[in-house]
Order: sequence, then structure tokens, then C-alpha cells
Amino acid sequence: MRSSNPVFSRRGFSRDNGTAGFTAAPQAGGPAVGTAQGNPYAQGAPANPYATNPYAQQDTQYGAPQAPVRGNVMTMDDVVARTGMTLGLVIAGATVAWVMDLGMGLAIGAALVAMVLGLVQSFKRKPVPAMILAYAAFEGVFLGALSNYVNTYVAEGAAMQAVLGTMAVFVTMLVLYKTRIIRVTQRFTRYLMIATISFLVLTSVNLLFMVFGGGDGLGFRSGGMGILFGVVGVLLGAFFLALDFKQVEDGVAYGAPREESWMAAFGLTMTLVWIYLEMLRLVSILSGDD
Repeated sequence: MRSSNPVFSRRGFSRDNGTAGFTAAPQAGGPAVGTAQGNPYAQGAPANPYATNPYAQQDTQYGAPQAPVRGNVMTMDDVVARTGMTLGLVIAGATVAWVMDLGMGLAIGAALVAMVLGLVQSFKRKPVPAMILAYAAFEGVFLGALSNYVNTYVAEGAAMQAVLGTMAVFVTMLVLYKTRIIRVTQRFTRYLMIATISFLVLTSVNLLFMVFGGGDGLGFRSGGMGILFGVVGVLLGAFFLALDFKQVEDGVAYGAPREESWMAAFGLTMTLVWIYLEMLRLVSILSGDD
């Protein structure tokens, strides 16, 4: 089963063993990862009928999978560094947009550019660092202009509350994932996909009603329904964070190419942007009801 995150739904990030990731992790007491017996991707290991490593180099003479080249595999430090760069550009773009008091017209334009860059990169087989960084910069401009507008005309202090809320969600999900309170399984991923598709369909329908019927559409942007919808949006983003953590963990464990750290950073940035936007909407609704 492919990843529900479009960034990870390319080669390498599949779920065919009941848990999300490259393959099922080795069991306690079993052979160690890195040996021919414990790692089905090591040179000379027998074929595993349930999992394959799309990142393993193929032997040109015999077609046997080779172990990844040491020093050219993704590490957690790589993911942290790339994620820091992309989030840094998001913050920089947001700061510029906020200080320059950019209008919503420019914000929408930046959002469209970011969306196009994000979609193009999501369907590429290899990461393009320049495209990922450009996406982060334009996304930051959009978030900065939108946050400034909300902070000025809708709810003062909403932007800072949304930032703090996003950070709290990230830390909470990281702790829940690391302590294995939340386990990313095939069932978890399937239910998350169903919930996300339903959420997006309802959001699209509400938008159509707003455009053609005026007002608040189906009422998903204010009052009790708006609060409920905002909470659901934040929860979906939080669960996607767990999915991203699992993909990164498996990528590091099974030797994904170092360039894949850019895709990991891209996926994490997209998820955090989702959470921030939903948190900003939720805070705005709650402040407006005071």
C-alpha cells in the first residue's frame, strides 16, 4: 500500500507488511539489521517475497541487491538539517511578508506558486532541492501575509497562538510516536486516508457553496461546526506527522539514498504548514466567539 503522503508515495515508501515504511522492522532477538540474514537488502541476501528495497543497487552481472554505499545514505542528521533549511525559509518568507504588510492579492499569488511547485515536486522521482526551497519561500510569503491579515482584522494574537499550537502538536506527536503509544500500521494509514479524503471532500463542497451561494457555505468556518472542523483538521495533520516520522525512521534504518532527506524535509514541512493553517483557523473562530 502506497503512502498517503504524496511526497512519500513514490518509490521506496510502501506499506506491504502491516506497518508503514520500507519493510517490517526486525523483531527483538532476531538477526541484526545489516546482516545478510536480518537485512533483506544486504548483498547476497535471499529474496524476500514480502518486501523489496527500491534503493538497493543492483549487481549488473547477477542482478543481486547490493548494500548501500557507506556515506551516501540518509541519516537523521541529514533530515534535521534539510528540515531546518526548509522551515527556516518558510519563517523568513513569512517575516518578509509580515513586515512589508503584503496584501492578500500577493498572498494568494504566492500560495498558487507554492501549490504548483509542491505538486510538481511531489510527483518527481527524485528531489530537486532548489524547487523544495522555492516552495518553502513562497509558502512562507503566503503564511506571513495571511497571518498578518488575521492578526490585524480578525483576532489579535492569533498568529502567535497558532505558532505555539503547531509546536505543541509537533512535540506531542513526536513523544507519542517515540514511546510507541501511537503505532503507524496499515489499518492506521487506511483509516487516516479515509478520514482525510472525507475532510477534503467536505471542505471542497463548503467552498463551492460559499462561492455560488455566498455567506459561510455549509457553516464549516464559524460557530460550533467551524470549531469541530478545525479540531478535526488539526488532528488529521497530527496523525500525518506520525506517518512522516515512520517514513523517516524506516528510510534511515534501511539505507535510503542521502538525497531522500530532502523529500523527508519537504513532507514534514507540508504537514506542519497544514497544521498551522488549521490551527490559525481554529484560533480565529474561537477568538471571534468570545
